[in-house]
Amino acid sequence: MAYDLEVRRGYSIVEESGLFIEDQDTSFIHLQEIHEWIKVLGLRFSLKIRTHSLIVRETMDFQVVVLAGGFSKTLVPLVSKEVPKALLPVANRPVLSYVLELLEQNDLKDAIVVVEGESAALSISSWISSTFVDRLNVEVTAVPEDVGTAGAIRAINHRLSAKDILVVSGDLVSEIPPGAVAAAHRRHDAVVTAMLCSVPVSGPSDSGSSGAKDKAKNQDAIILSVLQDVLNQKETFQSLRRDVLPYLVRSQLRSELLLNGAQSEENGNVKDAFQNSKILLSQLLANASTPSFHEIYALGPAGTAPTLRKTHKCCVYIANNSKYCARLNSIQAFSDINRDIVGDASHLSGYTFSAHNNIIHPSAVLGSKTTVGPQCMLGEGSQMGDKCSVKKSVIGRHCRIGSNVKIVNSVVMNYVTIGDGCSIQGSIICSNVQLQERAVLKDCQVLSLSV
Repeated sequence: MAYDLEVRRGYSIVEESGLFIEDQDTSFIHLQEIHEWIKVLGLRFSLKIRTHSLIVRETMDFQVVVLAGGFSKTLVPLVSKEVPKALLPVANRPVLSYVLELLEQNDLKDAIVVVEGESAALSISSWISSTFVDRLNVEVTAVPEDVGTAGAIRAINHRLSAKDILVVSGDLVSEIPPGAVAAAHRRHDAVVTAMLCSVPVSGPSDSGSSGAKDKAKNQDAIILSVLQDVLNQKETFQSLRRDVLPYLVRSQLRSELLLNGAQSEENGNVKDAFQNSKILLSQLLANASTPSFHEIYALGPAGTAPTLRKTHKCCVYIANNSKYCARLNSIQAFSDINRDIVGDASHLSGYTFSAHNNIIHPSAVLGSKTTVGPQCMLGEGSQMGDKCSVKKSVIGRHCRIGSNVKIVNSVVMNYVTIGDGCSIQGSIICSNVQLQERAVLKDCQVLSLSV
């Protein structure tokens, strides 16, 4: 008897064959195709017969590790002992909240958050406990500072039990579902799959806003199937990006070349081995994106029928350019992402925007003739004096801003006091700063000191 197969999912699966199943979509395929689906997705299924249909629910059997960093030197002076990198505000929310909510939305309820330094770990653990209670099961683990990304994973090796490990940057702000990367990883039976996103290479302009000059590929998440083995064998590796990934790619290419050379020698063509290796290398580079790239057919013993041989696979999932994806890994990125989340990527903010395309907290107070323009945010309990102007900026909670103040393309954190007549352009004002009257700032970062 033939049954229909009902596939219900909580996240998107993207197949290179062109099959796209959107979130919460329901599709029906014939029962005979079930084995092929299981092979393609590589996921665990629970099956239940219901009249003439089969309900199939998938679960992702990998562990999630979020590398939250610590007091990043590249983000000084924005970070401090009170504010580690993961708690830096993006649209008045810690940047780590965007990663954790992405996991929650994709039904990934368990995660290990790795933090460099005990004090940073305590701050982050306290915030997670109060914000995601009864929502996620998060284990915060402290590792020594400056151990690197590979060193951080090595330090929690005893907590990793799954075959596949999804490693996500804690400074990631993205809408790309992890399930799409996982499906690609399983479909190709890869040992590593790195997600790459296009991000603007930008810098400050005369107006204080970032001007996109080019596009670069930024590694934002990795799924690894041999991570623990590699880290145990290579104790000097400190970085996933600079050490582990290049090592796996070199190993793949080397194994392909060695297989080809060995086959040449077996067939008595030793003279041709070197030339064949050069040809194979060029073929590898030319055909690396084809589905059959990792399938090598060679003659069996005494010229018998070809047999299929496989080497381990290193894959890349290149995210669609229409999906927002950025990392808060520099001061410029901090400014850009804050503007994006109240601008073109406002759907990621979690806030409801007004008819004027801005967010003004109900408890905020505006003086006479004060304007807060589109793509701006004014946080809880903040007060602004008369005749102020805010354009494309984020203002935090409980700030006190005097009269005749102009703020353009800037981020003002919490509990900041700004005197009358100040002009702030393209700048970042850290929490608890006090600006005296008529201060003029352009392209500055200001610490928690009076100016």
